Amino acid sequence: MEIYKITAAFLIGIIALVCLCRLLYRYWRYTWFFRNPSRTIPPEQTGILSPADGTVVYVKEVLPGEDVITIKKGARATINDISREDLTSRKILIGIFMSPFNVHYNRVPFSGKVRFSHHYPAIGPNLCMGWMHLRTVLKCLPLYKNSMHIIQNERTVTAIDGEYRGRSLSSYVVQIAAKNVNGIDSYVGEGDPVKAGQIFGMIRIGSQVDLIITSFEGMKIKVSPGEKVSGGETILIE
Repeated sequence: MEIYKITAAFLIGIIALVCLCRLLYRYWRYTWFFRNPSRTIPPEQTGILSPADGTVVYVKEVLPGEDVITIKKGARATINDISREDLTSRKILIGIFMSPFNVHYNRVPFSGKVRFSHHYPAIGPNLCMGWMHLRTVLKCLPLYKNSMHIIQNERTVTAIDGEYRGRSLSSYVVQIAAKNVNGIDSYVGEGDPVKAGQIFGMIRIGSQVDLIITSFEGMKIKVSPGEKVSGGETILIE
């Protein structure tokens, strides 16, 4: 008789644990994932803000035709591969990986006007970002190794033009979807004025956001690979 009581208690415990896990998953998936905590936006002209929460995975200053990164043997990426645009001047590129546990709302890096918002389908199937997620957790550099999603996956590119410290400035915010992403949301369109720190879109579940911005003499990059950043708060470039 005692063995039946132990077995019954064990089964009840397993069922309770499964139910708890399902409840926690539903809370994470449908409530906590969509949280939108308030942010303290730095004053205008303080610096270029991070467009996303997450971990910096690469920081480069390059010409459009230069290789930005070597993902793996035989696979390299330029800023034109990442942006799917034909860029012609020296740029600063900063990639930010958002794990499924980061806030997924994306924010405007500096005030200006939207030139366009273009959606590009994946080149082949959307790939999983598991390699990048694992390498960020283990702090294993380079964080982008084996991450072919950088050039292959579906993406939305939002071009924002404005002024920064008396100079005309252009930028491209690249929202890159992961394999199981349910959509890339964009809340802005051509001609819309935008303010630094303003929410302009989001990506559902794990993903990556890259900032490509015109490089000027005197600009100082303030982050490096492995650092954690907060969208609309962390200054990436001064």
